[in-house]
Amino acid sequence: MSANLAALGYLVGAVCFILALRGLSHPTSARTGNLYGMVGMGLAVVITLSLLSGASLWSFLLIVIAVAAGGTVGFMIAERIQMTAMPQLVAAFHSLVGLAAVFVAAAALLRPEAFGILGAGGIKLVSLLEMGLGTIVGAVTFTGSVIAWGKLQARFPKHIEERIPEPVLNVFRLFMRSAPILLPARHAINIAVGATILLLLLLFMATENGFVFFLLALFSFALGVLLIIPIGGADMPVVISMLNSYSGWAAAGIGFTLNNPMLIITGALVGSSGAILSYIMCKAMNRSFVSVILGGFGETGTAQTGAEERTVKQGAPEDAAFLMDNAQKVIIVPGYGMAVAQAQHAVRELFDALVGRGVEVKFAIHPVAGRMPGHMNVLLAEANIPYDVVFELEDINNEFQTADVAYVIGANDITNPAAKEDSSSPIYGMPVLDVDKARAVVFVKRSLAPGYAGIDNPLFYRDNTMMVFGDAKKVTEEIVRALEA
Repeated sequence: MSANLAALGYLVGAVCFILALRGLSHPTSARTGNLYGMVGMGLAVVITLSLLSGASLWSFLLIVIAVAAGGTVGFMIAERIQMTAMPQLVAAFHSLVGLAAVFVAAAALLRPEAFGILGAGGIKLVSLLEMGLGTIVGAVTFTGSVIAWGKLQARFPKHIEERIPEPVLNVFRLFMRSAPILLPARHAINIAVGATILLLLLLFMATENGFVFFLLALFSFALGVLLIIPIGGADMPVVISMLNSYSGWAAAGIGFTLNNPMLIITGALVGSSGAILSYIMCKAMNRSFVSVILGGFGETGTAQTGAEERTVKQGAPEDAAFLMDNAQKVIIVPGYGMAVAQAQHAVRELFDALVGRGVEVKFAIHPVAGRMPGHMNVLLAEANIPYDVVFELEDINNEFQTADVAYVIGANDITNPAAKEDSSSPIYGMPVLDVDKARAVVFVKRSLAPGYAGIDNPLFYRDNTMMVFGDAKKVTEEIVRALEA
């Protein structure tokens, strides 16, 4: 394939990716956007392979084997993964992009002639800069994503844990905790490591030394760990979004090293869109965007206080059904509890039952509900909930005061009134859904344990709140049965 034809094909692929992002911005066009992305990626792969006309048969065979192996693994994961595990899957995929950037930079250093980056006196200075920056961003993305995966996964499957030596398993358990791990003088440590990385980058550009490159990668790997381990609790959705942005910039760095404009464009699209999403989520959580980038936030999570000294109003599914049957307006607030119980289809049955009785039903979605952006939207779409009854926080928050019932399904931190009322709370200032303003709040939860942020929710003890303890799917199904009876 000629260079001009390849450039035209890459341009079409880039347009497909832009259309994909546009389509994914709204649930009604998300499927079409996904198709555009698939077409763009297919074009990118085919054109890139067609440019390898001088490659040996062995090289093509290795590429085919790698694509087949990766495609098989990807298909198997897609078939088996549960929606509740989607956030950690995304984090795992981010880590692979970062590691690929490090490997490509290392390969370019070992065989610069194969990458066309040799100049008169060795590797071109600008290429050394590209390789160094790609290594830094890629290494930070890799280890940061691995730590994020551990915090989201919380533990290995039992059959894997049985095969890991206890001392090694204890080390993994230290990092596989959702709570932040606050190291002493961590900001000073991060600054020192960051300064060392900068000095090593300059030294690498000046010497083109392999050992310096190794140290640069090593310190960058360490920085990824140091940036993410102080973060935990309710801040994890922002971390996933930010790591998504990092993986995009790492891919763009690979594109410069490989002299592949398609990879540069794709990486820039992922990096910029991830950064924009992170900024939006930071506003939704009242966080500093700069602090997110530097890993400086994350001091969330305090022990719940006084939960055992207060009483709650406990009810049964039949009581919740009675409230909803006599309501004119019900707002359903899905949270991670719905995802864990896989209760989205039961929620759809509840929606149909209430609408059939003439009740106005709406869904309220917080930007960071669940473990990643859009988590709840995907679950509701899976259950074929109409898009026109699903509203974001800023569009529906004022309607809670006119709602007869707010039905909260495990959405703990995003409904916590402490964010508005308690200046000492770790989530103070974070915009939350004003479910406490509804005439009655039905809160479905397994227990009074704190949510992912690790803090108690005063909403549990309000006079207008009724706690219904149990599995979200079973409770919702029982409410539907009671309504039908």
